[in-house]
Amino acid sequence: MLENLNGQVRECLRRAEESAERAKREQNPTLKRDFLEMEERWLKLARSYQFLERLWSFTNYNNAKRTELSRRLEQLSRVIDKGERKP
Repeated sequence: MLENLNGQVRECLRRAEESAERAKREQNPTLKRDFLEMEERWLKLARSYQFLERLWSFTNYNNAKRTELSRRLEQLSRVIDKGERKP
């Protein structure tokens, strides 16, 4: 999934750059503004994809930690149970 998001970010940045270049070349003020607005929308979309990447990484990291913590708690519980059974 992350490779796909990275590709999406790159594509958005490429399109934002294209829009900025077209705005530079455009003589019509209305079209120039439209291209600049389009550039900003592409940049916002790229930031959204980057946020999703960070959220995905954060979630995976926390899931791994939670799994490790659960495993350790289970081991500790077994040790405590064995200690309580001894006379």
